[in-house]
Amino acid sequence: MVIRDALYPNCPIRNVISRFGDKWSMLILFTLHKYGVLRFKDLRRDIPDVSQKMLAETLKRLEADGLVIRKVYPEIPPKVEYNLTARADTLIPLLSSLLHWAIDNMEDIIKDRMNYLEKIK
Repeated sequence: MVIRDALYPNCPIRNVISRFGDKWSMLILFTLHKYGVLRFKDLRRDIPDVSQKMLAETLKRLEADGLVIRKVYPEIPPKVEYNLTARADTLIPLLSSLLHWAIDNMEDIIKDRMNYLEKIK
């Protein structure tokens, strides 16, 4: 079953980009890219402000979209590792460009926000 936006089923922004354009997905993708295979606890350590529930939900969504591989080892306690797929590897350079743009423009954007808030007071 293909999950699509009911009103705009062919819109790539709503159906694809919005799935990894949220607050946590890009951080998870970058973290897995930086460190390679990681366990859940390692992801929590490297992204300390994400809740356990949100991390689990985001990983499931990234796995459903074919961006993350989840490997379960039959051990006690269970061992689960996460890694990027080949598809995610093709996404990383694009996300890196967006990150560099954000870094280059953050200071001016913060200033514009402050100016806007002053203007609307």
